[in-house]
Amino acid sequence: MLLLGFAAVCCAVPVGNAISAYTALKTGSRGDGDITAGGSAADIPARMLTAYKKAVRQVGTYVPKCQGMRWPVLAGIAKVESNHAVGRDIAAGGDIRPKIYGVLLNGSGAGGNTTIVPDTDGGVWDGTSGGERAVGVFQFLPSTWEAVGKDANGDEVADPHNADDAALGAAVYLCGQGRDLTKPAQLKAAIWQYNHSSAYLANVLGWIDQYTASAKDPDLKYVSGKVRTVIEAALAQRGVPYAWGGGNAKGKSAGICCSPSGKSGAHIEGFDCSGLTVYAYAKAGVRLPRTAAAQAGVGQRIPASHGAGALRPGDLVFYATAPGRDQTIYHVGIYLGSGQMINAARPGTVVRVDTVSAMPGFAGGARLL
Repeated sequence: MLLLGFAAVCCAVPVGNAISAYTALKTGSRGDGDITAGGSAADIPARMLTAYKKAVRQVGTYVPKCQGMRWPVLAGIAKVESNHAVGRDIAAGGDIRPKIYGVLLNGSGAGGNTTIVPDTDGGVWDGTSGGERAVGVFQFLPSTWEAVGKDANGDEVADPHNADDAALGAAVYLCGQGRDLTKPAQLKAAIWQYNHSSAYLANVLGWIDQYTASAKDPDLKYVSGKVRTVIEAALAQRGVPYAWGGGNAKGKSAGICCSPSGKSGAHIEGFDCSGLTVYAYAKAGVRLPRTAAAQAGVGQRIPASHGAGALRPGDLVFYATAPGRDQTIYHVGIYLGSGQMINAARPGTVVRVDTVSAMPGFAGGARLL
């Protein structure tokens, strides 16, 4: 399998968040188009999300005793393996083009592989008879696909380069002989089977947590007054594109050029992280300064040492390159409760609900209301 590196920026300065892990099938390049800090269904191409949900409905046919299969589990694997095939064409029937291939496992050291894996499919799935390489959005070895591959879209071919087939095959593989994936130990065992790497396990579990959080509607029944006004204003912007420098007290706006990673928001109508907070709080009659670092100086400061448990709905949540030094704050979100926040994460994403742990460098919060 593979793990991609990633970095995150928002509102002020870039923050590195690379995670090292299993590299034998490492693909892709680092940059704004790759894995991002934070995650929600908004990061997933609609056709891929459909495939994940379809696989959840179908897997019981093949593994009747399997319990607890959820689309965030499949999404967590696919995010790490291929970033959901983002940038490729996904046809209505699920075929993904160009096809996704890992490195040739010939022991050359390319991509970190040091073991020769002999060819098993004559190049049918991996495009070469000179050895073996992982294939598709879920990065199956052809020999593994032979055992678990299923036809999910009714074309009578089990194709790892098809979104529906690959997602169902992954669900069958993770379910094993009938795991209960609601139990943490069994979920970990399933992921460990998929890739025998502690770093890989931790990364996939993190994505599963984030997708699970994004799939839940926040419970606002105990939130009222101006706090509710702020939260509802921010939630109403879900799906609005991130725009570096975008957003003001009146709403979304064209951003500016350019983010530290070189991405321009000049032609995007949307919000960056602090633009979103300026807008949401303006709806409650509170005027905020424009940058995340400056916003940390407003209201009652909640130190990072108090932990995320000290936050209340409506609080600002900060992230810094050096927590404890507010001048290094680079990101801000709005706390929802239950470990969730409303987040405009970085270029290439949209406003969404994330876990508080989705961004690196937790730096506490501020209470304005």
